[in-house]
Amino acid sequence: MTIMGFSHDEITAMLRLVSAVLQFGNITFRKERNADQASMPEDTAAQKLCHLLGLNVTDFTRAILSPRIKVGRDYVQKAQTKEQADFAIEALAKASYERLFRWLVHRINKALDRTKRQGASFIGILDIAGFEIFQLNSFEQLCINYTNEKLQQLFNHTMFVLEQEEYQREGIEWNFIDFGLDLQPCIDLIERPANTPGILALLDEECWFPKATDKTFVEKLVQEQGNHPKLQKVRHLKDKADFCVIHYAGRKVAYSEQLNNSKE
Repeated sequence: MTIMGFSHDEITAMLRLVSAVLQFGNITFRKERNADQASMPEDTAAQKLCHLLGLNVTDFTRAILSPRIKVGRDYVQKAQTKEQADFAIEALAKASYERLFRWLVHRINKALDRTKRQGASFIGILDIAGFEIFQLNSFEQLCINYTNEKLQQLFNHTMFVLEQEEYQREGIEWNFIDFGLDLQPCIDLIERPANTPGILALLDEECWFPKATDKTFVEKLVQEQGNHPKLQKVRHLKDKADFCVIHYAGRKVAYSEQLNNSKE
């Protein structure tokens, strides 16, 4: 952050706000015995929160438990239920974090952009499901594992192949090492559209036939890709597994005969 030009006050303020968001989650309420009104039995978290944000803890507690609302031309205090107080705390935490994140993106863009352009720059976070092997693996698991194969291939190619090629371009004395991490054969088995069609192409084709079944799909898959090193043959069709794909790092995943139904 210092390298990016953040001042000490900016860094401190940001950390205080992150801590405050965490303290929001530590505040607890309870329902009064003889009423539907919420109360705060212990205000340690509220005191820490207010210290971080520079608020008066009494005013903050009153605003959560009995906020002022406008009725006609007058303002009255309305007691909140436990559910309403919980909702208010959660909403404040989310809103505070969202505004902090928005400020952070703007601040980073300001530090990086020397041309003073006007644009909608953003920070993107890619979040995907990890590699999945369940007792029953269907079309969803095939898509997720296929995505992971593609991402892992990109990582391997960037880190192990392109990096070594850059060494050679820069004249660094280096013996090229083949790490044996090429995932393209497995990717081709799944996505190859023409010549020898892959799993997805065959599945798409089979779904167009009115009398197609899971069995006919697997038969065509074995017929077209039976000799593929990443496809494991299944001698007898079973309820739980029709074919097996050997994924990254030798992980074998048996896919269910419900693939054809899932395609719909």
